[in-house]
Amino acid sequence: MRTFWGIGIFILIGLITAIGIGFFSQFNNTPSAYDDEQIGLGQQTIIKFSYVVAENTPKGLAAQEFARLVKDKTNDSVRVELFPNASLYNETDEVEALQRGRVQMIAPSFSNISEVVPEWMVMDLPFAFQNEAAVEQAFQSTIGDILLRKLEPEGIIGLGFWGNGFQQMTSNRGLLVHPEDFRDLRFRILPSKVIEAQFHHLKATTISIPFNQVYRSMESGKVDAGENTISNIYSKKLYEVQKHLTLSNHAYLGYGVLMNKSFWEKLPQNQRKAIAEAMQETTAWANQNAISTNRKQWEELIKKNQMGIHILSPEERREWQQTLEPVYQEVEPYIGKELMEAVYELRNRFSDQPPPALDYNND
Repeated sequence: MRTFWGIGIFILIGLITAIGIGFFSQFNNTPSAYDDEQIGLGQQTIIKFSYVVAENTPKGLAAQEFARLVKDKTNDSVRVELFPNASLYNETDEVEALQRGRVQMIAPSFSNISEVVPEWMVMDLPFAFQNEAAVEQAFQSTIGDILLRKLEPEGIIGLGFWGNGFQQMTSNRGLLVHPEDFRDLRFRILPSKVIEAQFHHLKATTISIPFNQVYRSMESGKVDAGENTISNIYSKKLYEVQKHLTLSNHAYLGYGVLMNKSFWEKLPQNQRKAIAEAMQETTAWANQNAISTNRKQWEELIKKNQMGIHILSPEERREWQQTLEPVYQEVEPYIGKELMEAVYELRNRFSDQPPPALDYNND
């Protein structure tokens, strides 16, 4: 009996202690628990930023710069935690993870965003952008405005556009010089109706494969070829499994920097202002850094001397353009007339300017 009363008294004391602690915490306006999706120790806001490429790529370097600026501008009240190399999510599930609030920030390629918002595939159009200046104009004009606006109904806020660079063709079965050279090759692509249509007109087969599986797929022979920027070819060592590279500058690879809308709207106004400023500064830095990174890594690629290289002549470039021009009409129903007209206007405006300013020279 005394044992029973002893247990009862012990439980009663525990309850009184717990109530007292709870009252004390409430009286001092101290939360007894944190929202671990947003708040870390010491009321620090945590932003989990997931992306699929390595730290030494243009996107990886931009993410590091953004994290640094956010820390400085918020006096360390906001911390951006970086998860590169698809360590948290990959291309197939990162957008859904963002929408569900499992991660607060991602930077997927335009192609992957187009799986949710089809209009974004406008950025995949072949030969849509004559050079880096044309790309920058697209980001800052009607095209960029429309694309960012289309995200919000999907529970996403678009914070900016980060560039990687113009894409080049690689192959393990010979140099790609003329459109007929693509026939029957198995190409790894990003998911996009525009990219599928492009390779359909080149008579190639397409396979959509996440970026972190590209090296193994090329090494095993599952795919024969791919399109990538110089920085991706170099950072993922694709030169080890692809024998030939054609410097084509046929399409642009870039990323939308996205945040979960609900998370963004719950942030205090001063934090949103600081994050927006950090993004603006990072974007200007990142898009210039992408150009210099591709140039430096091109020079390193030349030094390695592990790939046969062909640079498209103006005549060969026109041949590719003519072959791929029908893609524009085929995909207009997905992209919409307003965006397509904006692309045509941009092409005309930059038509008399030189191609990408990167001084690719393998002499």
